[in-house]
Amino acid sequence: MYIHNEYNEGNLTVIELRNEKNTSWLKVVPERGGIITSLGINGEELLFMNEETLQNKEKNIRGGIPILFPISGQLTNSEYKWEGKTYKMKNHGFARDLPWTVGEIRTEKDESSISLKLESNEETLSSYPFDFELLFTYILRENELIIEQTYQNKSSKSMPIYAGFHPYFKTKSKQLKLETDATEYLDYNDMKTKVLEETVTINQKESYVFKTSTDSVRFYLDEIGKYVTMNFGKEFPYIVLWSEAGQGFVCVEPWMAKTDELNRMDELTMIESGKALHTKVSIAI
Repeated sequence: MYIHNEYNEGNLTVIELRNEKNTSWLKVVPERGGIITSLGINGEELLFMNEETLQNKEKNIRGGIPILFPISGQLTNSEYKWEGKTYKMKNHGFARDLPWTVGEIRTEKDESSISLKLESNEETLSSYPFDFELLFTYILRENELIIEQTYQNKSSKSMPIYAGFHPYFKTKSKQLKLETDATEYLDYNDMKTKVLEETVTINQKESYVFKTSTDSVRFYLDEIGKYVTMNFGKEFPYIVLWSEAGQGFVCVEPWMAKTDELNRMDELTMIESGKALHTKVSIAI
């Protein structure tokens, strides 16, 4: 049976879902971008978390699973043009910086879930001229986390997005063993396309991106001595690998498009007026 608790850590409210055996757990901080800060699957903690960045609202959180919306990555000069007007937007958009509203929380025998919502407001409209509603549901099971997503366009015009997630997986080794159909990757450090080996070394503050057509990627985490499988909807064809020197994590990030897509506009996902996009991402051992 699953249970849920709410408590304070520092100045933040944490919502925890956990099974009675303490082998499956999920912690969410709604006011810090609806972020998942801890994920236990089969009794193993999968995520890295820098608590100081979590508590300091002036800093980007290093850890957990930040939500990237309406963009993933960076924009050239932190800006883009839309219908003749120039807008400014921070890296990875604004969803990870805003408080999300908590909806239904369910606890059942074999799973538990929490729903969170984010809506457009004056602040978001200044950098992204679209009315929207995001509804995410985190579903926790013994061996899997499912992130169900609905991106609703409430504007009178089509809305561009290329959302993503930024999971920080806890690991001492930066030698990441991968199983994927991709055979090459783009190295963002020198913008050269290279052969994707079975093991990728990510030692410094480096970033690589590769494209997959199977809606799945598998990788080995030395921290738990097991493979992790990430599945995702067809809307997420790109996987970004990223880390920092001296930090105990590797990020394996599903993205809808490559960085700066709002300026290239080659692979934008467009949601028609009044329509919604439904998709999901899952992480399992």
